[in-house]
Amino acid sequence: LSLDNDRRTIHYPLHMGGRGGPSQGYSAGGPHYKGVRPLSLAGHVGFDSLPDQLVNKSICQGFCFNILCIGETGIGKSTLMDTLFNTNFENFESSHFEPQVKLRAQTYDLHESNVRLRLTVVNTVGFGDQMNKQESYQPVVDYIDRQFESFLQEELKIKRSLHNYHDSRVHACLYFISPSGHSLKSLDLVTMKKLDSKVNIIPVIAKADTISKSELHKFKIKIMSELVSNGVQIYQFPLDDETVAKVNTAMNGHLPFAVVGSTEEVSVGNKMVKARQYPWGVVQVENESHCDFVKLREMLICINMEDLREQTHTHHYELYRRCKLEEMGFQDTDPECKPVSLQQTYEAKRQEFLVELQKREDEMRQMFVQRVKLKESELKEDERELQSRFEQLKRLHADEKSALEEKKRLLDEDQSSFGKRRAAAQLLQAQSLTANGKKDKDRKK
Repeated sequence: LSLDNDRRTIHYPLHMGGRGGPSQGYSAGGPHYKGVRPLSLAGHVGFDSLPDQLVNKSICQGFCFNILCIGETGIGKSTLMDTLFNTNFENFESSHFEPQVKLRAQTYDLHESNVRLRLTVVNTVGFGDQMNKQESYQPVVDYIDRQFESFLQEELKIKRSLHNYHDSRVHACLYFISPSGHSLKSLDLVTMKKLDSKVNIIPVIAKADTISKSELHKFKIKIMSELVSNGVQIYQFPLDDETVAKVNTAMNGHLPFAVVGSTEEVSVGNKMVKARQYPWGVVQVENESHCDFVKLREMLICINMEDLREQTHTHHYELYRRCKLEEMGFQDTDPECKPVSLQQTYEAKRQEFLVELQKREDEMRQMFVQRVKLKESELKEDERELQSRFEQLKRLHADEKSALEEKKRLLDEDQSSFGKRRAAAQLLQAQSLTANGKKDKDRKK
């Protein structure tokens, strides 16, 4: 393979694929492809400006970063967020008597120099305050899955708008551990185990100024051993980039970070620093001998923010996407390990759906026929019952009618005999009156 400096064309020898053509399997994707050889250019071409183009494009578009803060009420989540980004976010006080865990997401637009960052802080309200601890971590799991599902639905649309879509997937989870100095709570282990495949977990020991240095060192060792023994995978700072491999290796040894948050400024010497004032002294937030706040800020924001975003997309979201599509029946290969296109999968699922639909339709039709027959039998039975009751009532009516006619006949006979007796009585009375009249006349004579 040689480069003609005058014509700027690439020539292929015959042994690499015939008359001036590339050999089979050749690709110009980079030196890791088979058959690709490095070439030296005779002059400036200009693709060395690609990093600058990416930087300019990223500055114009801006960045988004989403942080999930998990911890008990009053452990210092809001204070640490204010201290991390050197601002005052909108905070709401919450009590220990929340009936269930609620996730409150607030989005802010931050500007530093000419870089714009859309930051979303998700806070867990009432975490760990319920009697049933399952009610504490389940809303967190559901929230993360909803954000993955929302992004997946946007990807599956015909008309996608991912360029201006607000990515709400959680990129980093700061898990606040209570500074007890003994061991992790069962709720902490269960919650982190449920979340380690869904989000990048960075454990932090909150209010680290409440325990001594020796106790803090033992507590860190205890926490890491419990996480390893329980199979909890926390986020490890990447070591593949040589420029940050050394510092990330050192920082991985400091996990979990013991932090102190404060937005109040205290005079120390000739300058004002963020610190917490106590009767026995001052705890400086940005003093690395006092706490690990600077380490956390450097690792989370200055060095590994883009890796957190990339890990969320390429690892956690891809795992959710793959499981979701497999549940829906999509596969990359058929039983014979041959590639299957999306169209084939769609047609297969469509045919399967139509067969299932026809099957259900037949079942519903048969069920409908059975119900109609059952209803007809019930109606016929009711009809026979009504007919029998009608015949019975008809017989009763006939019997009552005959009895009534018999009574009427007897009443007519009584009435006739009564009329005859009355006529006879009247005749006798008339005869007696006539006889009495004749006697009176004869007496007068």
